[in-house]
Amino acid sequence: MADETIEALLLEQRKFPPSEAFKKRAHVVGTHLYDEAHADYEAFWARQAEELVSWSQPWQTVCEWNPPFSKWFIGGQLNVAYNCLDRHVEAGRGGKVAIHWEGEPGDTRTITYAQLLDEVERFSNVLRGLGVTRGDRVNIYLPMIPEAVVAMLACARIGAAHSVVFGGFSSQALADRINDASAKVLVTADGGWRRGEVFALKPQADEALASTPSIEHVVVVRRGGNAVDMSAGRDHWYHELMARADERCAAEPMDSEQLLFLLYTSGTTGKPKGIMHTTGGYLTHVTYTHKYVFDLHPDSDVYWCTADVGWVTGHSYIVYGPLSNGATQVIYEGVPNFPGNDRLWSIVEKYGVTIFYTAPTAIRTFMKWGTQEPAKHDLSSLRVIGSVGEPINPEAWMWYRENIGRGDCPVVDTWWQTETGGIMISPLPGATTTKPGSATFPLPGVGAEVVDESGRTITKGGGYLTLTHPWPGMLRGIWGDPERYKETYWARFPGRYFAGDGAKLDDDGYLWLLGRVDDVMNVSGHRISTTEVESALVSHPSVAEAAVVGANDATTGQAIIAYVTLRGGAQATETDLRNHVAKEIGAIAKPKTIYFTPDLPKTRSGKIMRRLLRDVAEGRNLGDTTTLADASVVAELQSRAAQSTED
Repeated sequence: MADETIEALLLEQRKFPPSEAFKKRAHVVGTHLYDEAHADYEAFWARQAEELVSWSQPWQTVCEWNPPFSKWFIGGQLNVAYNCLDRHVEAGRGGKVAIHWEGEPGDTRTITYAQLLDEVERFSNVLRGLGVTRGDRVNIYLPMIPEAVVAMLACARIGAAHSVVFGGFSSQALADRINDASAKVLVTADGGWRRGEVFALKPQADEALASTPSIEHVVVVRRGGNAVDMSAGRDHWYHELMARADERCAAEPMDSEQLLFLLYTSGTTGKPKGIMHTTGGYLTHVTYTHKYVFDLHPDSDVYWCTADVGWVTGHSYIVYGPLSNGATQVIYEGVPNFPGNDRLWSIVEKYGVTIFYTAPTAIRTFMKWGTQEPAKHDLSSLRVIGSVGEPINPEAWMWYRENIGRGDCPVVDTWWQTETGGIMISPLPGATTTKPGSATFPLPGVGAEVVDESGRTITKGGGYLTLTHPWPGMLRGIWGDPERYKETYWARFPGRYFAGDGAKLDDDGYLWLLGRVDDVMNVSGHRISTTEVESALVSHPSVAEAAVVGANDATTGQAIIAYVTLRGGAQATETDLRNHVAKEIGAIAKPKTIYFTPDLPKTRSGKIMRRLLRDVAEGRNLGDTTTLADASVVAELQSRAAQSTED
């Protein structure tokens, strides 16, 4: 029997080389970084660590690899907060803006590197005063406010590991993460602003704290102004503690392998996995990738990543990468459509943003809202635009390039994961000819190959994305569960890290991400990626957004079920779209059923919950819906599916 592979069906021929004007200033134009890394990847990473990171004690060994466990820069000592703050101030750049913060209601704060350092030193002393010492865990449950950055850097300064929980998560999700890490202190807020209203965080935290015996103290930032209960002896106002705190707190040298943070990601068993990231290797990886992937010039660029600090993108490309590089960045508290659908573009114009990094889900939403929204604003400051979080379909990529990037900004489509720590596959904007929808090639220093079902390397077609050698930002394990770490990431293809994603290689060797392998459908023996069918649907001029799942089918094994949102005022029939998919990919990929819906079930971070769509398609009871932004969407889909069955 032939080995199964993932069918590579869509063909994309458009290519966009870097412009001569862009190449004139770019950090990387040719292949020299690739050549250096290919010759000796450990020596390559050692040079990055030496040039981009400040060490208080040099390392003796670059990498120790005992599969599947790695250590990097062994013997070296450094402090992450020092790298992100002190060294810039000591170099005379304390007056440089670190953060332009924009609150959703329109209030703003401008924070320099010197001011951020002062705040971090004070809060480091606050944590120490609450009994936090090196090796302790601190949970952070905050909106997108500067205090979230302060709390993370203060933990790094004194050697406590932080565990940030997205402010949209439920009290149960918070409690699970606190208990798994046995956190000593929780940092939260009364509330934050979202869609023009205050969402309460402290009451959620109080609910979680009823079942979290390890928490000794709670620090509460005043942001929403909503009424909250304060438990005497346990709960403290941030501003009151800061007013009493000592001003100076020296950055302590940490071992390169000191635990920097835990970040929980969902697991197939339902129990969240505490991904462990350490100090020296992680900081090297995110500093390097932030500099080169975005072609960052800190003296002139204004950078904006629209993620939340509750996700790994916020850790790596809002806090640690940008601040280590001395960048000026924008942080925004709220949603993209308050008070209007052009809020993000008004912010780009206001601050003169030059580098913009967002998610494909957001881009497809912008498409749905129409080109008139970005057209209201001067976006000419932009020079690099990026995408992160999921595969981007070619039509969304082109819309982004033409309408946000004015047709001349390089698009850096990045692939990486919570587990990888930093970007792994991406164009370098001055060196790479891009193709719409392709993440292009592994970055210098990264080893990636596509393999078939048996683990054999393939050079063309679809398969499974694996990483072939260790890298500095890689996870060091799952908190408290080394066996789960081995089983989850290393058992499928021995000697390789299996990312859980499908990918294909085209004739030119470009990598195309096909989404999670559990988003691969087996239709009549053909393994078809949901991403490719979604891309075909969205390429129809009437379609704004599409989500595709495989549902059990007695005839074909799985049937393709599509959920489609049309653009405002546009019309299309199920037959139109099925024929369009057949034309774009082939008849084998035609959806069996298409449901038209005004919206799709998404988490508060904007990811489509395909698991719930599978439940709807197969008529099952729904699983956990606590992370949904709007649970009524699923009820509407269930109603439509039931109606379709009756018809």
